[in-house]
Amino acid sequence: MQAKLIDGKAVSAALREQLKEEVAALAEDGITPGLAVVIVGDDPASKVYVRNKKKACEELGLHSEEYALPAETTQEELLALVDKLNKKPDIDGILVQLPLPAHLDEKAVIEAISPDKDVDAFSAVNVGKIMIGDYKFLPCTPAGIMELIKSTGIEVKGRECVVVGRSNIVGKPMAMLLLHQHGTVTICHSRTADLPSVTRRADILVVAVGRAKFVTADMVKPGAVVIDVGMNRDENGKLCGDVDFAEVAEVAGAITPVPGGVGPMTITMLMRNTITAAKK
Repeated sequence: MQAKLIDGKAVSAALREQLKEEVAALAEDGITPGLAVVIVGDDPASKVYVRNKKKACEELGLHSEEYALPAETTQEELLALVDKLNKKPDIDGILVQLPLPAHLDEKAVIEAISPDKDVDAFSAVNVGKIMIGDYKFLPCTPAGIMELIKSTGIEVKGRECVVVGRSNIVGKPMAMLLLHQHGTVTICHSRTADLPSVTRRADILVVAVGRAKFVTADMVKPGAVVIDVGMNRDENGKLCGDVDFAEVAEVAGAITPVPGGVGPMTITMLMRNTITAAKK
């Protein structure tokens, strides 16, 4: 296997050491960053994320509060809780775990979170700030990916960057961050004509489509940096990404594994956003 492995666990651990120092410095001024996580219903994947977030808060010395609401919670009840947390002085960041049960209006809930406490950076205000390049929070997954790319020593400036997937959570903000670093960016999606010819141009390829082993070796430029955001199960029920890792690792210059690539970075970036919010 030629490709260099981009180790999300190692990059994340190094960043967490820096964040611990920042939390210790804030503690000297009597400030403890606080994160509130709200979960509605009992989606098993969401429960795992919430547990991991709590663990990360403990590890870094952040104050964390968890609000587990029953699946039948009404829109009014959820908005009332968000309002309460917006006003709570010891809470710097509010995160409502998505997806929400179908009867709740996700968009309204996201917009109800104060932009200063929106540590997921999902609100229209924060998305707009990212667009113009004047932001204080970045969405956690794209921000983590930028750190992973940085860890390879490859400069984004002037490179051909291709993002496969146009979600509001990963694809679109990812393209903006690459653009802010002077990459030449193409966004691909399900209507892209001749996808392989576009992905083969990429010096940096970010794949976030949610389809197991979707990107194969013939779609990758030799020596490219390949970032796999997917989290799927293969035909044997084993965790895998959107990239056929075994195949693409023979062609790429550097590649993230699944698990252990992008995943560990996301929660670390959430911690960073919460600390940033506390500093404000």
